[in-house]
Amino acid sequence: MSSWTVQPEPVDSPTAVAVIRTYLAEIIGRYYGRPATPAEVDRAIADDPTDDLVRFFVGRRAGAVRGCVGFRLVDRETAEMKRMFVDPTARGTGGGAALLAAVEEAAVSFGAAAIRLDTRTDLVEARALYARHGYREVSAFNDDRYAEHWFEKRL
Repeated sequence: MSSWTVQPEPVDSPTAVAVIRTYLAEIIGRYYGRPATPAEVDRAIADDPTDDLVRFFVGRRAGAVRGCVGFRLVDRETAEMKRMFVDPTARGTGGGAALLAAVEEAAVSFGAAAIRLDTRTDLVEARALYARHGYREVSAFNDDRYAEHWFEKRL
């Protein structure tokens, strides 16, 4: 099993843009049960931009970009995780844990005492990852039309 490296990346860099598009294509495709179109990915980016993320990370396995995660600050003590993704070909190799560790550490460095996220029911792997790492389901904290589960972890 190859080790993962996780490093900060400017969210508007070509590397970050490419991995975000890969992430969105995967979750849009899963939602609709067919490959996502470039227009659908563009619309998803316009509907939920990443320009307010205070930190964004790219995860690499064997030198290749295989995942990402970022967060925004909701208030002085709360971070919201966004764009958590591990490429399907690299799932089960420790990337999710490495990305979570990086985003949690960075959120603490910004003063966050808690980190939260929302996700969908069909993203079974993600929900299992969060549960394994101490995230607990909480009441809905937004009205995102795709959100079906809300999680939080005290940091």
